[in-house]
Amino acid sequence: MKTIWHNLKEQLISVSNSLGLAWWVEIVTQNPCCTYYFGPFFSSEEATLASKGYIEDLEMEGAQGIIVNVKRCKPYDLTIAEDLGERIDRKVKPAFSGQI
Repeated sequence: MKTIWHNLKEQLISVSNSLGLAWWVEIVTQNPCCTYYFGPFFSSEEATLASKGYIEDLEMEGAQGIIVNVKRCKPYDLTIAEDLGERIDRKVKPAFSGQI
């Protein structure tokens, strides 16, 4: 039963994301000046829970001035390095295995 729910959830997230209705964690850092997107997620609660790990990782990397937003969106780029004037295609582990 757990596997059925997991597969259904992945499909629902995929459809939601294609429509721009999935939940994403947007993290903006002041130093370095970057915007990161993590997701997609089925609910804002799941995204909020996951954001704690992303924040910890960024803090360990020395990021400062961290601002977190959980919102519905469909980001084009997952990392935007504003101080470098470039967009970075980073390899992200999706929240669920079926999300690519």
